[in-house]
Amino acid sequence: MVKEKYFYYLYLINALINIIHFVPRVLIEHRFEGALMSIFISVIIGTGLLVSFIKLISNFPGEGLPELFYGSLPKMIGVPLLIFFAFLWYEAGAINLAVYADITRRYISPDASPLVVIIFFLLLVTLCSRLKTESILYALETTIIINVPLMVYMLIKALVNPNFSWDAVMQVITHLWTAPNYESIAGATFIFTGYVNLAIFNRAFSSLKPRHLWLIPISGLLVLLVTLLVPIGYHGTIGVEDQVYKWFSTADSIRSEFFLVERVLFIFYFTCLSLTLVSAVIQWHNALEIVKAISVKRKPKELKAASNKDWWVLAPMALGTIGMEYWFDEDILRIFGQWFLNVRLIGEVLFVATMFVVYRRRKKRA
Repeated sequence: MVKEKYFYYLYLINALINIIHFVPRVLIEHRFEGALMSIFISVIIGTGLLVSFIKLISNFPGEGLPELFYGSLPKMIGVPLLIFFAFLWYEAGAINLAVYADITRRYISPDASPLVVIIFFLLLVTLCSRLKTESILYALETTIIINVPLMVYMLIKALVNPNFSWDAVMQVITHLWTAPNYESIAGATFIFTGYVNLAIFNRAFSSLKPRHLWLIPISGLLVLLVTLLVPIGYHGTIGVEDQVYKWFSTADSIRSEFFLVERVLFIFYFTCLSLTLVSAVIQWHNALEIVKAISVKRKPKELKAASNKDWWVLAPMALGTIGMEYWFDEDILRIFGQWFLNVRLIGEVLFVATMFVVYRRRKKRA
C-alpha cells in the first residue's frame, strides 16, 4: 500500500502534460471568446468533481472500479460503463502518443518516420503498462521529482525574458468577461482529470484522505493561466495562431546561456516526453485492468492467468494507435482531440455520478 502523496502525483502529471497540445490550442483559439472566463469556471467544475470523487472513493479503500461496479450495479449497466470508461482511457493515451510522435518529427528529427517513433513509444508503454500498480506509482514519483524542477526553471526563464510581451497578455485579459462556450470549458477542465486514475490505482491505497485539497484549485488556476498566457506573451495575440504546437514554439524561442543545453527546446522536449510516456502508461494500465476484469471472473488464479493474456488487449490498442498515426493528419487529429475533450467531460460527470450511486447502494447494504 502507498501513501496519500501519490494522489497528488496522479493529479500533477495530468495537469503538466496538458500544456503540450490540445488544452493550449483550445484556450488560445477562444482567447477573445471567453477563454479566461472558462478557466475560472473550469476551476470550480474540476475541483468540485475531484473533491466529490475523493470523498466517495475514500469509502472503499483497496478497491478498484470493476470491483465496485460488479458488487453494486446490474451487469447490463456496469459492463457497458466499464467499456466506455476503458475506451476513454485508451484514447487519452493514444492521442498523446500520436501527437508526440508528430512533435518529434517537427522539432527534433525531421527525417525520422513518425511510424518508427510511435512504434518505439508503444513498445515502452505496452511493456510498462503491464507492471504492478504500485510499481507504476513509484515510477511516477521519480518522474515528477526529476521533471517538476525543470518545468519551474523553464517557466521562470520564460517570464523574465525581455521578449515576453505583457501588453499582449493585458489585451487578452480585457476579454475576461466574455461568456465562454462548452469547448473551452471542456478543454480547461481536463487538467483536473488526473483523479479519475484512482479507478484502478485506488487498489494501492489502504486509506485515501488527502489533506490540503485547497492546493488543487490554486495550482489548477495557475497552470491554466500559464498555459494560455505565456505563448501569447511570446507570439502576440495574432501571431500565436500560426503556431501548431504553441508551447514547443515558445520553448524554441528561449535560450539558457549558462545551462548545460542552450536551447530550452531540448530540455522541454525530453521533460515532456518522460511525462507523456508515464502518463500513457497510467492511462493504458487503467484500460488494461478494466478489460481484464470484464473478460475474466474475479478469482485470484484466473486473474493471475489473465496476466499472460495482456497482449491480447494491448496489441489491438497499439495497432489502433499506429493506425491513428498513419491515417490521421494534423487537422484530423486536432478535431479528434477536441471531440475527445468534449466527450470526456460528459463521461467524467457520469463517472462521478455512478460512483455516488455505488456509494448509496453500499451504504444501504451496510
